[in-house]
Amino acid sequence: TFRLWGPRSLGVALGVFMTIGFALQLWGGPFQRRLPGLQLLQPWAPPPGPAAVLSCSPRQRLVFLKTHKSGSSSVLNLLHRYGDQHGLRFALPTRYQFGYPRFFQASRVKGYHPQGRGTQPPFHILCHHMRFNLKEVLQVMPSDSFFFSIVRDPAALTHSAFSYYKSTSSAFRKAPSLAAFLANPRAFYRPGARGDHYARNLLWFDFGLPFPPEMRTKRGNPHPPGDPNSPQLHVLSPGTGSQVHTPHPNALFHPAPTIADGHSQMSSPASLGLGSSSFIQWSLAWLDSVFDLVLVAEYFDESLVLLADALCWGLDDVVGFMHNAQAGGKQDLSTFRDGGLATEDRELTARARAWNNLDWALYVHFNHSLWARIKQYGQSRLESAVAELRARREALAKHCLVGGEALDPKYITDRRFRPFQFGSGKVLGYVLRSGLSLQDQEECERLATPELQYKDKLDAKQFPPTVSVPLKTVRLLSP
Repeated sequence: TFRLWGPRSLGVALGVFMTIGFALQLWGGPFQRRLPGLQLLQPWAPPPGPAAVLSCSPRQRLVFLKTHKSGSSSVLNLLHRYGDQHGLRFALPTRYQFGYPRFFQASRVKGYHPQGRGTQPPFHILCHHMRFNLKEVLQVMPSDSFFFSIVRDPAALTHSAFSYYKSTSSAFRKAPSLAAFLANPRAFYRPGARGDHYARNLLWFDFGLPFPPEMRTKRGNPHPPGDPNSPQLHVLSPGTGSQVHTPHPNALFHPAPTIADGHSQMSSPASLGLGSSSFIQWSLAWLDSVFDLVLVAEYFDESLVLLADALCWGLDDVVGFMHNAQAGGKQDLSTFRDGGLATEDRELTARARAWNNLDWALYVHFNHSLWARIKQYGQSRLESAVAELRARREALAKHCLVGGEALDPKYITDRRFRPFQFGSGKVLGYVLRSGLSLQDQEECERLATPELQYKDKLDAKQFPPTVSVPLKTVRLLSP
């Protein structure tokens, strides 16, 4: 079903429908399978009150696109815990990712047998790292699954990725600093070089979207983004009483030529009301049709409240601790508002957003849709739920954790809770308090377990190792 969440202009909606033929060829079938009716639904609306909550059933068929460096490990933990506690079956990778950075393939799901459809146990949750490929996802998960993901301001994402993937991306490895990289990224970045997908438009890449022709045919983008000091997204703090203000996406990007080679030539973008950014608008409209909700890392708690409401879950189902956070992360660009940054940081922020122009489009788009949903949910209602969520998290942290917060990995001696260390920064983790009751110990362990160890735990539970009893050699004795 074609979903357009929140208010959308009539021109964009008409443009999307007039370009369905282009989209069907561009994404090759999955669009049609996910959107059998191609009908426009009414905008999403929250349940009117407690009675409606009681009448809904918890959603338990879930597809979470785990994007990189966007707070997705924390979402993964709550999905692990929910599925673990409710006996749900995960679509697990053989190792820890589904062949990333290659596109997701159903054959990479452990225990998936295409010939066994209808006879093998169904999967409930697909949530580990992949490059999104809808056609293959729908081989594993039913089309009525709840699809969701998370995005982060590309300025903050780049800051985190540069530290984390310094040794993995050739572009980052060659740059002496993030400032030097952003000052002249084309001096370091080469499309297709090993690991360089981490260095530009990583969100766009993870969503599996095609890149505009000029990015695919030449090194770099021959049409550099405009002045890095171009209009920025003003992200407002919750509770200000004002809705978020965003520049029109068409003002952010240079023209993307209409694809004609091998594809149908469509009507003029101008006649569709899409301006010069038709390629990006088509892509964003396609994402709207597939994903039921996209969380925003800068408004993580607000996003969790909306997620719980959309899934008909309780707040206890989405409360949890932050995972895979790097030491010093509280000082990175994700926590600053544009007006509070020093001049140098503002320049880095602007350059990062301009360099990652496609990711910036995603962020502007889904930040806007998040706040449209918040408006429908109700600002005061949201603030109350967020306050309750934070109070529960704080109470759990005080009850479960030594120090009540994440700690340097040098203090974590229990390998079950020591997060995987990668990149130049230290990844924080948790130490459990002693003296917990057995029930509390189990719950606190679930909250503190990092993603890799939890995946192994689920794997062992879902695919218990077969214990082979060695055959004893029997000596035949003569009578």
